[in-house]
Amino acid sequence: MKKITGLSLILLLVMWLIPLNVHADNTAGDVNNDGEVNIADVNTVINFILGDRSRQSIDVNGDGEINIADVNAVIGIILEGTSVSEEHEYVDLGLPSGTLWATCNVGASAPEEYGDYFAWGEIEPKTSYTNENHKWEDEYRFIKYNFDDNMTELDLEDDAAYMNWGSSWRMPSREQIDELLHSVVDEYVQRNGVNGILLTGPNGNTLFLPAAGCNYYQSLSVGKCGYYWSRTLGPKETGIGSAHILAFSDIGAHLATPQWLRPSGNTVRAVRVSQN
Repeated sequence: MKKITGLSLILLLVMWLIPLNVHADNTAGDVNNDGEVNIADVNTVINFILGDRSRQSIDVNGDGEINIADVNAVIGIILEGTSVSEEHEYVDLGLPSGTLWATCNVGASAPEEYGDYFAWGEIEPKTSYTNENHKWEDEYRFIKYNFDDNMTELDLEDDAAYMNWGSSWRMPSREQIDELLHSVVDEYVQRNGVNGILLTGPNGNTLFLPAAGCNYYQSLSVGKCGYYWSRTLGPKETGIGSAHILAFSDIGAHLATPQWLRPSGNTVRAVRVSQN
């Protein structure tokens, strides 16, 4: 039988003293589907970890496992006093995987806004984006995500979507970008005076991505192209200095070759798992 850590037990005791009436959907912590996020959801996850498979539990933090991290994720949602799903809108494009795409960039409040720019593996915007000030680069040597550490996707702590928007959100993987581009019809358009690409899913719903350009050595190119980070490192044979992106221009969307430099400041369009 697995043990619950002392820290989690302390957190659980604290939770009993807090009014627990947060309303949320499944992927925002309502693991027992009673329409609220409260101590009952914490207990459901704990019981699942301890071996009770009588009811379905949910991978709250989306890391592919159900463990103490999901307990802490539910507690975090309760302590925040709100559901992350109520803070950021998303669209169901009818993709085969059920992946839901956010309607705005991280740091934006409307689909036409560019939002914040992030270097790959960093969670805060900067005034400039260079090799010299990249968090994971030291004299052109990467100290994390360098293939020697067998890390090809961002840790949650280095995921700009997860850290800025909460536990229901992720930067997309290369596979999710591949699925998007193979499932939608794309059209370069102008919306409310902003150039970008309109993606129409199999179910007819649409997603707009503004042409926010990129920021590298204080050279910000906007209005014609868009460069959106994935959470996936580029392949080893092309060098360790790149990560996969979703790129588009006025000639259409495409998954760019994995040569985009990780210190570059690109935009992030978050994804979340299906509620179904």
